[in-house]
Amino acid sequence: MFIDRRQFLVGGAATAGAVFVTAHGSAHEVPAGERNPFFRRTLGTRAKVETSLIGAGTGMTGGNRESNQKRLGKEKFEALLRHEWDRGVRYFDCADLYGTHPSIASAFRDKKREDYQIGTKIWVLPGGIPETERPDALTVVDRFRKELNTDYIDLVQIHCMYDLKWPEKQAKYMDELATLKAKGIIRAHGISIHSLDALRACLDNEWVDQIHIRINAFGDNMDGKPEEVVPVLKQVHDQGVGVIAMKLMGEGKYRNAPEKKDESIRFVLKSGAVDVLIVGFEKPEEVDDFTSRVETILKEF
Repeated sequence: MFIDRRQFLVGGAATAGAVFVTAHGSAHEVPAGERNPFFRRTLGTRAKVETSLIGAGTGMTGGNRESNQKRLGKEKFEALLRHEWDRGVRYFDCADLYGTHPSIASAFRDKKREDYQIGTKIWVLPGGIPETERPDALTVVDRFRKELNTDYIDLVQIHCMYDLKWPEKQAKYMDELATLKAKGIIRAHGISIHSLDALRACLDNEWVDQIHIRINAFGDNMDGKPEEVVPVLKQVHDQGVGVIAMKLMGEGKYRNAPEKKDESIRFVLKSGAVDVLIVGFEKPEEVDDFTSRVETILKEF
């Protein structure tokens, strides 16, 4: 028996200045003494998906089923994915918009499915994918599973939400994803967030298991300043929602700015509101550099 979606849509408007301080030692914080940059994290309490602290994105400058990762070519992209695996990455972020599902399936064809986690996203906005390929979520997720060569998907999100009223506008997809979760076809559902308004709409919304959020120390490629976003994010996180941070490196802006890299990693880890760090690595050296920086900063906890 499914809970009606309308039971989930409670409130959603909160002031950006409201502050919540996570209690020390909660499951959401970095454990004192933890030094492994790939230690296991639980993505919230609503749907217990457990994965590595560092995850890998596959959609740098993605669109129309292309991305910088995919543009590397099959051999180099799959070699990059396997390098990420060898370092310890177990969360891999995809989307229909990026066209990277088959690459994940091919790169990890010799791995046990339960040993890694896949997140992907349904594109519902105009453009980006062929307009004829926008059927219901049940049909779309079935295609995703075939492309990924998997019986189940750990996390499926509605991609790129900006609107405060996204829960009303995406009601059909929400209901369908809840059905898929109840059947065990997906383990969790949520949204990727591209505005402060969309984040506010997650407050007191029990449908939301996990979110992607754009966050870094400098406000680059974010909607709203960090000091505006983090208090709201903490409230959402404290309600049991798993939080995946993206744009930590300012969408590549800090590639040649080591001090900014460290400051942003430190800021996000110490926010007390993030579970997994996603970076769209394009070279094995970037994986190694980021891993080393996270490992060093963990020593501060």
